[in-house]
Amino acid sequence: MSNTPLPPQAHSARSAATHMPGPAPAGEKMRIAFLGPYGTFTEQAVHQVAPAGAVLLPMSSAPHALAAVRRGEADHAVVPIENSIEGGVNATLDALSHGDPLVIVAEMVVPVVFQLVVRPGTRPEDVRRIGTHPHAWAQCRHWVEATFPGAIHVPTTSTAAGAELLASGDANFDAGLCSAVSVTTYGLEALYRDVADNMGAVTRFVLVAQPGALPAPTGADKTTIQVALPVNESGALLTLLEQFAVRGVDLSRIESRPSGDALGDYTFSIDIVGHVAEERVQAALVGLHRYSPEVRFMGSYPRVDGVRSSVLRGTRDEDFRAGRAWVASILHGGDSAAARAAH
Repeated sequence: MSNTPLPPQAHSARSAATHMPGPAPAGEKMRIAFLGPYGTFTEQAVHQVAPAGAVLLPMSSAPHALAAVRRGEADHAVVPIENSIEGGVNATLDALSHGDPLVIVAEMVVPVVFQLVVRPGTRPEDVRRIGTHPHAWAQCRHWVEATFPGAIHVPTTSTAAGAELLASGDANFDAGLCSAVSVTTYGLEALYRDVADNMGAVTRFVLVAQPGALPAPTGADKTTIQVALPVNESGALLTLLEQFAVRGVDLSRIESRPSGDALGDYTFSIDIVGHVAEERVQAALVGLHRYSPEVRFMGSYPRVDGVRSSVLRGTRDEDFRAGRAWVASILHGGDSAAARAAH
């Protein structure tokens, strides 16, 4: 995608931050690919982390944004990964789990509320077809059915893409559901403002980069992985989950995704509460690696809500170190006094 100049409202929203987690930019300015065009909720997430002077690269899909990082055309990508209403964003989860490894280095949350927009002069009774992203439609479905009975959904690649197409006059729909920023960006008129079935909905976005130095642990972190079941048999998933439970590791998200190999074969996308630098998380990953034919590490990064991990008795870093020291003392002659002290 070309380096399209930012519209005025995007310039004014630009973050004043000067540092981003992950590798340094390849050139003088940070290049950030994101699900475009301008005016998406993803762009709002970008401005939460973008350093001053960053070059924003709008892409037509989340996989395309991630591919730009893999090809070296962008230093980072910002993509949606989870919605509080619809759950995981499958296109992002699948694109992260296939291809050259990428890692998540930060997460952002954006409140999601929509505007029902039309071209100037369009009346409510003219609205028969509404163009928007499927996740946006899912979050407004009941409102649309009550307000525009019988209206048909026309899927678009993003909410802003629908708004842009509507403004161009080439759309095969009469209205769109998009962000407030898109209303002014594309010169549209809002027939209804701030609509949604659940006014508390939020979307979680992630900042993705090439593998490198990990963000330092903060005590309030997440680790994202993708795990394949070794066999499709009774108890296989239970055994996988036990790798976490016996080490006191909590999970904040687990979703199944088709592996793409055969019908009935699934992998699991998992968010772990904790950082890979922590002993208990490392122990769980070692257990998974022994058990599963494929474990893909997708990053450890600070939680956006700042909630610190609750570490159970016996699963602190010092508990693991004391256990190893006790075993080492046995292997080096069984000094009972040292063994008791270590234990």
